[in-house]
Amino acid sequence: MPSEAVSRYESGEPGERGRAVSERSRAVALGLAVVGGAFGLHRFYAGRVQSGIWMCLTLGGLGIWYLYDVVVIAAGDFRDADGRRLVRWDVAGDEADPPPGERRVSDLEDRMLGLESQVSELAERLDFTERLLAQAREKGTLPKG
Repeated sequence: MPSEAVSRYESGEPGERGRAVSERSRAVALGLAVVGGAFGLHRFYAGRVQSGIWMCLTLGGLGIWYLYDVVVIAAGDFRDADGRRLVRWDVAGDEADPPPGERRVSDLEDRMLGLESQVSELAERLDFTERLLAQAREKGTLPKG
């Protein structure tokens, strides 16, 4: 098993647990670690209750565990209870997801652009058809009716 971990590390492939990113904020965890790290507040925040209790009982491993966690959180390698890394600095949520109001406006704009292109295509087809009919009338191949 250690050889698998070394080979995965050397190949640069993240493990199954290394791919997921936690929804919790690294900034909040770092702040809690600096302020109340000796009591394991950052571990409670990350959902690691059992190790948080041990940290509280040992006062952060007499300061060593506490300092280690501060460095690990700052480096972005700290993981939550599900093994997902705390890498996002923002607190509110994912920046890729716009608020619902902006999402609706964006969807409406996309639909309007699609409708505009469809109307433009229909106008081109109608213009083409009118030209064909005009040519046919000039040649006399189209009956007047």
